[in-house]
Amino acid sequence: MAYYAKVDQGKVISVIAAEAEFFATFVDSSPGEWIQTSYNTVGGVHLNGGIPLRGNFAGIGYTYDKTNDVFYPSQPFPSWTLNHTTWTWDAPTPMPTDDKIYRWNESTTSWVVVE
Repeated sequence: MAYYAKVDQGKVISVIAAEAEFFATFVDSSPGEWIQTSYNTVGGVHLNGGIPLRGNFAGIGYTYDKTNDVFYPSQPFPSWTLNHTTWTWDAPTPMPTDDKIYRWNESTTSWVVVE
């Protein structure tokens, strides 16, 4: 069983689990194309040590970049930039790595401890 994302105009509109043979008989007249995605690919890495497929597991609302053949999520904040290695979004300042819980404050472009 594999996963496939339905992509229309660069946006993921659906994700299904199916056998590859399913598409040989499946009639789909809606716009877009089905592109395989891997549940085990996150941040450009295959979680089980295999070969990563298309940057990240596709989710509804994700972008499919046809030129780079990758899926990536929507930009979470205007100040964050897309990392073209991991295909995830990086904050302008890395989140602290202590035992505290943080949230991003876009107005100050900084991490704030959650009380």
